[in-house]
Amino acid sequence: MAVVASAPGKVLMTGGYLILERPNAGVVLSTNARFYAIVKPLYDEIKHDSWAWVWTDVKLTSPQLSRESMYKLSLKNLMLQCVSSSESRNPFVEQAVPYVIAAALALFDKDKTDALNKLLLQGLDITILGCNDFYSYRNQIEARGLPLTPESLAALPPFTSITFNAEEQNGQNCKPEVAKTGLGSSAAMTTAVVAALLHYLGVVDLSPLSKFEGSADLDVVHIIAQTAHCIAQGKVGSGFDVSSAVYGSHRYVRFSPDVLSSAQDAAKGTPLQEVMAAILKGKWDHERTKFSLPPLMNLLLGEPGTGGSSTPSMVGAVKRWQKSDPAKAQETWRKLSEANSKLEIQFNILSKLAEENCNAYKCVIDKCSEQKSEKWIEQSIEPSQEAVVKALLGARSAMVEIRNLMHQMGEAAGVPIEPESQTRLLDATMDMEGVLLAGVPGAGGFDAVFAVTLGDSGNNVAKAWSSLNVLALLVREDPHGVSLETADPRTEEITATVSAVHIE
Repeated sequence: MAVVASAPGKVLMTGGYLILERPNAGVVLSTNARFYAIVKPLYDEIKHDSWAWVWTDVKLTSPQLSRESMYKLSLKNLMLQCVSSSESRNPFVEQAVPYVIAAALALFDKDKTDALNKLLLQGLDITILGCNDFYSYRNQIEARGLPLTPESLAALPPFTSITFNAEEQNGQNCKPEVAKTGLGSSAAMTTAVVAALLHYLGVVDLSPLSKFEGSADLDVVHIIAQTAHCIAQGKVGSGFDVSSAVYGSHRYVRFSPDVLSSAQDAAKGTPLQEVMAAILKGKWDHERTKFSLPPLMNLLLGEPGTGGSSTPSMVGAVKRWQKSDPAKAQETWRKLSEANSKLEIQFNILSKLAEENCNAYKCVIDKCSEQKSEKWIEQSIEPSQEAVVKALLGARSAMVEIRNLMHQMGEAAGVPIEPESQTRLLDATMDMEGVLLAGVPGAGGFDAVFAVTLGDSGNNVAKAWSSLNVLALLVREDPHGVSLETADPRTEEITATVSAVHIE
C-alpha cells in the first residue's frame, strides 16, 4: 500500500533576481538529484480507540537526520499537533499534510470523503529521503585526505547520514550540521511529500506519468506544493524551485503573489478546506515554456568551498538598491532581460539544428568539445556546421553579457553576486576546452558555480576544478519533474557496490 514519489532539485541558470517580478522570465533546469517521500498507513487497520474518530496519528521519519516525529492530526479542523521533541519538527511537511487533506475534502464528494476519513484513521507513516547531492560532504572528504573529485562523492553510500556538530554530539538535542549545495532541497522535499500524499489519498493519479506535463493532476500537485512551501517559509517567493520540482526543466514566469492571499484567512479562523478550495480556484497565472539543454550538452555543478551566502539578505540588498536608484536599476534589469532572452534563443536554435541535421550538429559538438572556444570557428566547413558554431558562440557571448550585468548589479547593491574569487574561477572555466559557458546559479554568491559542457569534456573540467580546490558534484540535468516510483529507493540501492568510505 506504500506510495513512493520523488521530485528533483534545481539549478536556476538565468533569471536570478529578475524572476522575483512578473513578467521577467528565468530558465530553471531540474536535476538528477531527487527527494523521495514514502507514504503508507501507520496501522494495518483502524484502531478501536481512534479518539472517537476525531484525531489520527502521523509519523514523520527522516533517517538521514536520525529524526522521528509524532503528531496528532485533528480530522475536525486539520490542525497538526506535534507530540514529540520540537527539535525534530519539519515545517514544510507540517504544512503539506493539512493542506493536502484540505484539498482532498474540497474536491471530494460525500462517498469519497467517508473513504478518506477511514484511510486517515489508519494513520499516516511518512518517510523522507534526499539524495546525497543536496548536501555538502566536502569537509568530510577533505578530513579523510581524499581527493576533491566526483569519484570520492560517488563512493559515499546512498542517502548518507548528515553529520552532526562535534561540540554538540554529547548533548541530547544536538542539531545536524546540514551544509547544503543550493539545489532547492525544501522545494523538492515539499513537492515529493505533497505528490505522494495526494496519490495515496486518491486525489490525483500519477501512475501513468509518461511525463504528461499538461496534466491537471500535476497542476493540483503544483498549487498545493507552492502553498505549503510559501506558508512554511513565511513568505511568497517566486516559486521557480517548486515549479521545476513538479514540471522539470522549463522557462518560468512567476505567479502573482495575491493568488495566495486567501491562505492568510486560515490564520483568521477560516476552515482550511474553504481556504484550499479558494486557492485551487484562484487565477494561477504563472507561465511555463518547455526548455532543456540541447543534445550532447551537460550541466556541471561545482562547490568552491569558499563559504556560503545568505540568499534572503542578498535579495534584500538588491531590492533596497532598486528603491534608491530606480532609473539605473530598471536599465540594468532591462539589459539583463534582453541578455537572458538572447541566451534562450541561441539554445533553442541549437536544439532545432540538432533535430534538423543531427550529423552536422554532432560533428561540430564532438570537435568543439576537444578545443577552446577561439578555435571553434575553424570547425565549420559547410553551412549547416557554420550555423551550429555561430549559435554556440552566440550563447557564450550572451552568458558573458549576463555575468557582466550581474556583477555590476552586485557592486551597485553592495553584495557579492559574482565575487572576485568566482570571477577568476568562471573565467578560467570558460577558457577550458569544450566549455560552452559558466556562471553563478540563482542569486549568486560563494555557494556554487555551474558550467555547460560539450560532449565528454565535463570529465576534464571536473579534474581541472579539483586542482583549483573546487569539488565537481555528481549533479546533471534531468528534465523530468515529479514522478511516481516503483519502490523504496533504499531497496533499489542494495545491489549497489558497498562503499569503504564511512562518514561519521
